[in-house]
Amino acid sequence: MSPRIAKALVHGLLIGAVLVAVFPLLWMLSVSFMHPGEAGSLPPPLLPSHPTWNNYQALFVRAGVGRYLFNSLAISTAITVLSLAFNLMAGYAFAKLRFAGRERLFRGLLGMLVIPAQVAMLPLFLTLKYMGLVNSYAAVVLPAAATAFGIFLVRQYARGIPDELLEAARIDGASEWRIFGQIVLPLLKPIMVTLAIFTFLTAWNDFMWPLIALTGQEHYTLPLGLASLAREHAQDSELMMAGSVVTVIPVLALFLAMQRYYIEGLLLGSVKG
Repeated sequence: MSPRIAKALVHGLLIGAVLVAVFPLLWMLSVSFMHPGEAGSLPPPLLPSHPTWNNYQALFVRAGVGRYLFNSLAISTAITVLSLAFNLMAGYAFAKLRFAGRERLFRGLLGMLVIPAQVAMLPLFLTLKYMGLVNSYAAVVLPAAATAFGIFLVRQYARGIPDELLEAARIDGASEWRIFGQIVLPLLKPIMVTLAIFTFLTAWNDFMWPLIALTGQEHYTLPLGLASLAREHAQDSELMMAGSVVTVIPVLALFLAMQRYYIEGLLLGSVKG
């Protein structure tokens, strides 16, 4: 087989794989513009006969999806900001600061990575109930404010910061907070972007923990809101597809816009570690 034929075959397989992966998303978008019942006809149409915005209008006017969208944005943003603050400080401390029990504590932190999150949900829920935080934004935000994975990711990247640079700043009389704010944070920018994207996407798509912690519909996030609507409009595929588009498009656009920094940060973190 000639190199040209082999190259064309590889490209063809890659294009085919992309089409298989993208087709469900494109069809979801197409169905969201169809009239009620149109997607259920046989054979299923690929494109709407007469595109309409009625499904999106129904979502925001009658179904209250605007409230769910605001909740998801508020919770995901708060989790991202807090996660960046705590994970960056903790990761830098494990990488560059010396304190008693650092290695043992970090090994214990690594052990948490292999424990399924579902194991901790019951004691975490009981703790939040005792504190009176159940059915509040804090019940979702606080448990995600710092994660073992985020600390590990920052620590691996921060280990690549030269010790000589930090020592020179200390000799010049800089405090630890000034060193962290003016020297360390600019050097951690790639991993900050990576961690921010990863955390926001995880918080936005989370379903299990908000389902447990949020008991009132006024606090529902988009995934919970759509699940609630699905029970009421099980046969309205077009409306559900419109809700799925509202859920997917923001995070998909964010990831596509920032994917270069996301992948770069992951690769640099693995190399520096």
